[in-house]
Amino acid sequence: MRTFTLLGMLALSLSVQANVYKWVDKDGKVHYSDKPQPNAEVVELKETSSNQIRLDVPAAIPKADTKVEAIEYQVSILTPEADETIRNNEGKFEVTATVTPEKPANALWVLRIDGKVWGDAMDVPLFRVSELDRGEHSIEVQLIARNGKPIASSGSRTLFLHRTTLLQQPKAVPISGN
Repeated sequence: MRTFTLLGMLALSLSVQANVYKWVDKDGKVHYSDKPQPNAEVVELKETSSNQIRLDVPAAIPKADTKVEAIEYQVSILTPEADETIRNNEGKFEVTATVTPEKPANALWVLRIDGKVWGDAMDVPLFRVSELDRGEHSIEVQLIARNGKPIASSGSRTLFLHRTTLLQQPKAVPISGN
């Protein structure tokens, strides 16, 4: 089998190396052929030409910054205002917030009161707080990814919650009778 393949390749290479003949007919036209004709002369071919494409090396292309610039979100607490005094005997109030630019679809809102997460993460920035003890409290609203990674946070805001206690009951004032 190898012998036949080798002989076939040898025969093929010989046919590729065939001579080229040139002759001029009675009308003065020049003809070329691989078969000899009367009054034909063998054309000496120069080295076979091969097309070589030469690619210009481009000038150094500045690398594009592969980092996608992170969007900087700004979270702001709308209510309550800073240093606001809230008077509610049940310790109830609402916290609302906003973000610019628009929040990513996969983000959630978290309320922190005195540094601790208050309630569950929510899709909307409206938190209803209840049964909070009276006194000074700091609130903060965070925008987080579903995996819990913080995206943005508002600054801490202080509020004061006043609740009536038995100690604050108005004292009875005697009515003077004339």
